[in-house]
Amino acid sequence: MALATSSSLLLADAVLVVHAGIAAFVVAGPVLVVVGNRRRWRWANDLRFRVAHAAAIAIVVAESWLGLACPLTTLEMRLRAGAGEASYGGGFVEHWLHHLLYYSAPPWLFAAAYTVFACVVLMTWWYFPPRSKRSAPERPLPSPPRP
Repeated sequence: MALATSSSLLLADAVLVVHAGIAAFVVAGPVLVVVGNRRRWRWANDLRFRVAHAAAIAIVVAESWLGLACPLTTLEMRLRAGAGEASYGGGFVEHWLHHLLYYSAPPWLFAAAYTVFACVVLMTWWYFPPRSKRSAPERPLPSPPRP
């Protein structure tokens, strides 16, 4: 039973780390687009990167407007409950990442904040449009050597 408990806690920690990574991706996305365009990083406007980011924030906004819990949160809590843990008082990973991801505020405030953030993401799409490899401007071919 102790092995199952430690496995559940380890999986719960892994889910929390993934969740924190996704949250960091969502928050850092617009910053990376702006900084990347200022520094001329080609990947900052890559269509795959931009679509993945837009999809991630769209899911967050939809969950908040619909009053749904994030599936990652639900999975983590089930794993912790299955291990007999009721709170985040355990190890380093869950303690610190918990403080980054979970805080108390009225649900309407989260929905409003996520919606405003999604508008910022849309503004980056307008100001720095994404490009697929096909639509990226082609570099001119070098001139042939002159005799």
